[in-house]
Amino acid sequence: MTRTITTHSEDETAAVGRELAATLSAGDVLLLYGDLGAGKTAFVRGLAEGLGVERDEVSSPTFTLIQEYRGGRLPLFHVDLYRIEDPREFDELGLDEIAEDGVLAIEWAEKLAARLQPSRYVSVHIEHGDGDTRTILTGSSALPS
Repeated sequence: MTRTITTHSEDETAAVGRELAATLSAGDVLLLYGDLGAGKTAFVRGLAEGLGVERDEVSSPTFTLIQEYRGGRLPLFHVDLYRIEDPREFDELGLDEIAEDGVLAIEWAEKLAARLQPSRYVSVHIEHGDGDTRTILTGSSALPS
């Protein structure tokens, strides 16, 4: 099922993530798409808050590649693939193993191509609008095992 939501502030974008968190379970993968500054990290802050992690703890993992947040209902693993250029680097990250234990949120998921095959995933496309307006399209899928 695809859902389209329009937000008008960073807090509203985070609220969409917070709402989605209630539906997630261990092993779920969120594939996040959007240009620089679209609001992917704001969305993940809301997601973290919805899982019981302080949203202020969440920062973009652009330089560290993976941030891990524990203390909530499920561990949250926040991955940023923006700086990944060599496809072999994906294998070194071990995303398949990480995805089993908690929720995995991947910014710049288009760089993954077919390298990660989660059994359950939610795609989240965030598009810029005028000012702080964002259009968020979410859709979930279950792949056959």
